[in-house]
Amino acid sequence: MITSEWLYWLIGAFFVVVAVLIASDTGHAKRIGNAAFWGILGISFPVGTFVVSGAVPAWVLGIAVLVMVALAGAGLTGTTSRTRVAAVPGAGTGAPTGPADPTGVVDRVSGAAVATGARGRGATSVLATTSAEERAASARRFGNRLFVPALVVPVVAVLVATLGPLVRIGGRPLLAEGSATLTGLGLGSVLAVVVAVLVLRPPSVATPVREGGRLLQAIGWAALLPQMLSTLGIVFTQAGVGAAVGTITKAVLPDGSLLAAVVLYCVGTAVFTVIMGNAFAAFPIMTAAIGWPVLVQQFDGNPAAIFAIGMLAGFCGTLVTPMAANFNLVPAALLEMRDKYGPIKAQLPTAVVLLAVNTGIMYLVAF
Repeated sequence: MITSEWLYWLIGAFFVVVAVLIASDTGHAKRIGNAAFWGILGISFPVGTFVVSGAVPAWVLGIAVLVMVALAGAGLTGTTSRTRVAAVPGAGTGAPTGPADPTGVVDRVSGAAVATGARGRGATSVLATTSAEERAASARRFGNRLFVPALVVPVVAVLVATLGPLVRIGGRPLLAEGSATLTGLGLGSVLAVVVAVLVLRPPSVATPVREGGRLLQAIGWAALLPQMLSTLGIVFTQAGVGAAVGTITKAVLPDGSLLAAVVLYCVGTAVFTVIMGNAFAAFPIMTAAIGWPVLVQQFDGNPAAIFAIGMLAGFCGTLVTPMAANFNLVPAALLEMRDKYGPIKAQLPTAVVLLAVNTGIMYLVAF
């Protein structure tokens, strides 16, 4: 029987390899902190297997998370890229958004590269494999074929998630219960890498790992925000925050007012998302406070419709909060926008309209 543990170990191995590459990058100003951050994360995945089995206490992973938070909070992590939005005149000052001229590029390498940018002159980078000009030329040459590897992931994931549970060997299911989706996603990702290598023919089979590490560093610690914040939501719920919010809500809600309850649930989920930075963190709190006890139990609403639309309402809050750094601040840095809040400003009107529409849809179709 195949479980999803192989995928966790594979992900952990990727992070460990990236950590080793960063540690060997002599031109990286923060290589020790960065290597420690991604290395600890990588080791946490296989350790998690033993935590689940009870062989290792869970507090070990808790300490690992605290160490990672300390590394990121102390500014000991960073990117190997010599192009930083902070180095661009006018960046983060509220100036009109738009691409800025890069401060430097990294030449393609086979093993190591010499950075030609102002900040990285004479330094080496073992992660970069192409320059910006080479990537642009490659995109023009391959055209729409670039999307082939990306399409492999959802196609394989859907096929495995749909057909995998039906496959039985010797009367036993091939996939462990509940593992079909993760197995499909992992298998699709591995096949996508293979297809990408065959289609794009990079200079080295190690290119996917190096470029993946480069992109991972460009995103930085914000790549872990969704997982951390969703866990925070569960912690808040277990601590009784949802029940406390529910008590306050019931005290102020007009008796028998379905519209008021729907508005409070949708708007509250969006507001909590703005505060916490992730809809997965806000959703369990507001669902425990209003969604389940009021909308489902009291007004006999459709749970599937209420919770699905409630998540969409939370995502409206994601569009307008800097707390969702992986969605709103990282893209501004990657695109070298002069206004780091540019994505939020552009998304605000859409978020308001979508929140109103989601609220109306829930009121009309979920009861």
